[in-house]
Amino acid sequence: MYENKNPKGQAPVEQPAMSYRIQTARAALSEQVAFFTSQFGQVGSEWKEDDTRVTSADLAISEQVFAVLQSEFPEDDYCSEETNSGEELVELNAHYAWVLDPIDGTNNFALGFPVCGISLALLSDGIPVYGFVYDHSTQSLLEGGPGYGLFKDQQRIYRTALAAQTQTMVGLQFPIDAALLGSLYPLLTKYRIRSLGSGALTSAYVATGYLTGVIDRRIKVWDIAAAYALCAAVGIDFVFIGESPFPMKTFSPQMDYCPYYAGTSEFVDQVAALLLSN
Repeated sequence: MYENKNPKGQAPVEQPAMSYRIQTARAALSEQVAFFTSQFGQVGSEWKEDDTRVTSADLAISEQVFAVLQSEFPEDDYCSEETNSGEELVELNAHYAWVLDPIDGTNNFALGFPVCGISLALLSDGIPVYGFVYDHSTQSLLEGGPGYGLFKDQQRIYRTALAAQTQTMVGLQFPIDAALLGSLYPLLTKYRIRSLGSGALTSAYVATGYLTGVIDRRIKVWDIAAAYALCAAVGIDFVFIGESPFPMKTFSPQMDYCPYYAGTSEFVDQVAALLLSN
């Protein structure tokens, strides 16, 4: 569970190295928006062994974003499902590491359904400290991290403002194990359910307040690393079912799922009680 070490939301004493990385990453990601849009619903795709889609746009965005970052920060580690090849675990020894999902919601992207985006996280000693999630459905960039706050298109936003206007909705990703679904049945009778097809956007929407919480058993670390930082920016509890992937010390495209649930304290307590009682 994320521990809010800066409850007053005061900005940390920002290190120049951190500040420059944030600015460079924002520019590198923003430069991919036009290409992302041009390929949306147009690019061909293939199916991988894990029954997920991949497109040529995934690889192109990975290469272009990392080319910009590596030219400025060659000492950092770089992790992407599309550009890191092979099954061997790569040791992450640098102080800073980048985790990129070039197209989150690839199935939606390939089919022309707008709930998809780009997710980029900056890790410090294996912990996500800043995240970027480009939301194609709203053509906006969410970003932030613990101590920095949450921003949309570089304008500060406050979770409570949006949460006060929305109904209680929860994100669930399917298919879902029948036993787990049975355990969570009480939530289905209480909350409205959203299944968006994008892990990054689902958890990012918890950070903004659109969703009360999320439960996802079929998620990889690159799907949620950036949103983890966004949730931490607003004090949202983020609980992994099993071992946490953070601090992240190794990376491989063959990494296992990292199931989790996140949301308001009330929601997290409800989920914890249901899981413990079954």
